[in-house]
Amino acid sequence: MNEPVRIEVGGDRPYEVVVGEHLLGELAGMLTGAQRVLIVHPGALTASAEQVRADLEEHGFEVATAEVPEAEEAKTAQVAAFCWGVLGQAGFTRSDAVVGLGGGATTDLAGFVAATWLRGVRVVHVPTTLLAMVDAAVGGKTGINTAEGKNLVGAFHPPGGVLCDLVALESLPVHDRVAGLAEVVKAGFIADPEILTLVEAHADALRAPELTADVRPVLRELVERAVRVKADVVSRDLRESGLREVLNYGHTFGHAIEQVERFRWRHGAAVAVGMVFAAELARLAGRLDEATVARHRSVLAALGLPTTYAADQWDRLLTAMRRDKKTRGDLLRFVVLDGVARPSRLEGPDPTLLAAAYAEIAADRGSARAL
Repeated sequence: MNEPVRIEVGGDRPYEVVVGEHLLGELAGMLTGAQRVLIVHPGALTASAEQVRADLEEHGFEVATAEVPEAEEAKTAQVAAFCWGVLGQAGFTRSDAVVGLGGGATTDLAGFVAATWLRGVRVVHVPTTLLAMVDAAVGGKTGINTAEGKNLVGAFHPPGGVLCDLVALESLPVHDRVAGLAEVVKAGFIADPEILTLVEAHADALRAPELTADVRPVLRELVERAVRVKADVVSRDLRESGLREVLNYGHTFGHAIEQVERFRWRHGAAVAVGMVFAAELARLAGRLDEATVARHRSVLAALGLPTTYAADQWDRLLTAMRRDKKTRGDLLRFVVLDGVARPSRLEGPDPTLLAAAYAEIAADRGSARAL
């Protein structure tokens, strides 16, 4: 068995992201000093949560669990309040800890609960989806949704550690694996072109229903590379004051799709369309060549990700984008590319330019679909 890879995320509160297989034995060490631990998990992972509980209790921890809804339904003020209630009833103190076990929505919620309980207790993430491993669980951004938009309430709260156990990906539904690959591709376009080369060479195997033995090392390398991209950026800019915004490539338009679709689209599917929109916007602004725009479409389509969106939703999408966290006043701001691995920003683009970019990705309602 390969040894786990340890990727350090720097900053004021450095921590490790451990990537490997069968990593449960690493968790207790990341919780040293805590007496009580709360495991936040969705119902589908109750058996895994009980396994984690048993292991931690063997190490002497007092363990409570909080079962939360699946996916984005977990990221509400009501669910956060339920978790706070569990913490209060169990007598959690500032030295105790929260474990987020699940996908990106679960780690977002668990991180927010930990950030706000007693103004901040430790959180350790055990992501179980590809999306959570390469994006949500790493970086310290936590949040919940409101009726007005996604992640509008949140806090920056770096975890005490992240365990990316690749065994979890073997049972991950293929649509969730493919959706997570959108964030991997994003890391390739903004920082690491080798990611794109690997995806192009192995797209068929990466999107296959079953993970075969020959593609597992490829997926592991993609996870490691994507985590390193995020770790490098976050280490230099925790609070999204400048550099970190590049990690939002494809997200302004992608989040708008999620909002319009009421989160029926998977995050990765929405971001895939968002990246194509951003690429077309950069091309129309004279910043990006046509070949790189075409590569966006070919790489994403090879994985089975969508690259178009319904042609009749522009007004609703524009309204949603104006609520985006990257907007300043009335000034829309987009992460764009000046070339592969050359991210930049485009502020306040002309409305006709935005509409023209939308026209390039627009499709009939029947042909624009989520995963």
